[in-house]
Amino acid sequence: MTAKPKPSPLFLGIDTGGTYTDAVLWSEAGGPNGKVLAKAKALTTRHDLAVGISGAVDAVLQKAGTDPAAIKLVSMSTTLATNALVEGQGGRVALVMIGFAEGDLARDGLKAALGTDPVVFCPGGHDVHGNAAKLDLSALEAALPELEKSVSGFAVCAYFATRNPAHELSARNLIRDRTGLPVTASHELSAKLGGPRRALTTLLNARLISMIDRLVAATEGFLAARNIAAPLMVVRGDGALVSAAFARQRPIETILSGPAASLVGARHMTGLDDAVVSDIGGTTTDVAVLDKGRPRLDPEGATVGGFRTMVEAVAMRTFGLGGDSEVALEDGALSPKILLGPRRLVPLALAGLMHGEAVTSELERQLRAPNPGRMDGRLAVRTGVPERLAAGLTGAEAKLYELIGAVPQALDRLLTSNAQNATLNRLVSRGLVHVAGFTPSDAAHVLGRQANWDAAAARLGAELFARRRHGRGQFIAASPEAISERVLTALTRLSAEVILETAFAEDGLDGAATVAHALVQRAVDAHPGIARLSVALDRPVIGLGASAPLHYAGLAELVGNECVVPQDTDVANALGAVVGQVRVSAEARVSQPKEGLFRVASGESVRDFNDEAAAIAAAEKDVRAIAAGRAKDAGTDSAEIEIASEFRVSTVEGQRMFIEAHVVAVASGRPRIAV
Repeated sequence: MTAKPKPSPLFLGIDTGGTYTDAVLWSEAGGPNGKVLAKAKALTTRHDLAVGISGAVDAVLQKAGTDPAAIKLVSMSTTLATNALVEGQGGRVALVMIGFAEGDLARDGLKAALGTDPVVFCPGGHDVHGNAAKLDLSALEAALPELEKSVSGFAVCAYFATRNPAHELSARNLIRDRTGLPVTASHELSAKLGGPRRALTTLLNARLISMIDRLVAATEGFLAARNIAAPLMVVRGDGALVSAAFARQRPIETILSGPAASLVGARHMTGLDDAVVSDIGGTTTDVAVLDKGRPRLDPEGATVGGFRTMVEAVAMRTFGLGGDSEVALEDGALSPKILLGPRRLVPLALAGLMHGEAVTSELERQLRAPNPGRMDGRLAVRTGVPERLAAGLTGAEAKLYELIGAVPQALDRLLTSNAQNATLNRLVSRGLVHVAGFTPSDAAHVLGRQANWDAAAARLGAELFARRRHGRGQFIAASPEAISERVLTALTRLSAEVILETAFAEDGLDGAATVAHALVQRAVDAHPGIARLSVALDRPVIGLGASAPLHYAGLAELVGNECVVPQDTDVANALGAVVGQVRVSAEARVSQPKEGLFRVASGESVRDFNDEAAAIAAAEKDVRAIAAGRAKDAGTDSAEIEIASEFRVSTVEGQRMFIEAHVVAVASGRPRIAV
């Protein structure tokens, strides 16, 4: 009797975005690229992420008729970290700077990123060779009792910690012992020099820990409830996969996770090796370049929300432009332009779907008023996050937060002064409150090009927006349909601009945004001018995202090349999440503090050798072991490790003089799957 062939393992991909959570069930069988067995979407439920995850995954399992036990790997990408940085959200954290002066906050955007969060300065740190200054943590000890009550975590950065992390470890251990709160130390995230930027990266990581922890916990809880006993992986910003436990400790590495997964998915779906990939979501548009089948990586570190981090990620440019972007008018113009983003609003159509009469009755009341109001079409509602995340609110913030409930409230009734508007914006930036308003998603509902939410609420919002007045005192649009067409045209036009801006920036052109705007202006207005200008990309655009078929329909003529929108474009991120590989690295540096002494700094150890060859051999052995351990922690048991060494030397009177060596080990392999 012939034995039945063993069924091919099934892989579940999940992408938790700002608006939707996507799920896809994929099998390696069914052709060279495998086969998508089922896909589904559900609204991302920020107050309880498990609700959105279960909605999408349950729908996929039902469509495929699959036994959950057949799933052998679950992989997840997310735009939550990216969106949080773009929107300025995250938990309140304390930054501990060891060996730095207050003036260092002015470098690399650190002060702007810090905002009103507390910072503690302590003497200490090391020099370039890892020699220690005297450490004094008394200021930190004195501040901990108060900080423990008002922050969700700590970020620690010490001077030259990449050459000797001892002082960061001392501060980290003190904070953990006294508070039990999460602590991120800068040497854990990057081996690069540049203290303020490393501190910035560490600060952002600490802010994101609670958010990613909630996402992982929600996913793990759902999988356990459905008896899916499979490893959970998370896509990192460079497209590689890491275990959920790994991502929990280093959530900053998940910035651009969703876009990185989309690049992997775009390549997988289209087979195109060279393309510009533009992924439009609810909050952001992410644009990157595929070269020879691989995404370009940013050698300087990922830039998100205006902050340059030390996170190795795809060379992705993230713009606050999406289906849920805030629609606004240019101030003071006779014929004002439509402005979109960068802030995300809850679309009125979605708010109407979720809250019904509470939303539409307020919009109808505002329409009955004889004159348009400045806050028409805007409502506020709590996000539903745990109350502990509201720690550290000022008196004004706490008072306004108490007034805002789980049912949307119109801003014209809620706010009584401009100062309160600024207070509301701070609550939004903390992730405690959502603002609902008119968005491109609403415009699409008005025109019948989208029909999954409440079209009546969208139309009311469009009517309110259309009766705003321009500089001549007349309504800016004659009807809800007219303003909706203008909004969607503006979104396609701005999409072309950000794609061209990315292309120009990749070519090293200064003023890329200005040039892109001018060229799209000429193309849209059909006025070539005396100087005839045209532009064409050298490769096609791959349009990704559920709304790509709508918003990118007229894109090709603006960018001068075809726009390919794959069949499964709506779940590209989730698909990319399951076809990637684990990839981690480890670094060591060998320096010569004085002639004949070779110092190896690797991981959390610093050792001295009297021989260069012995120091290099020790560095290579260290990074191999560290990379192997990280690969196992990241979720693979079959890692291949490659080691590369780079030397800095000089020649003095014909003699070779060793300056420094940089040793890097890269471990990669397929993630382990359930047996």
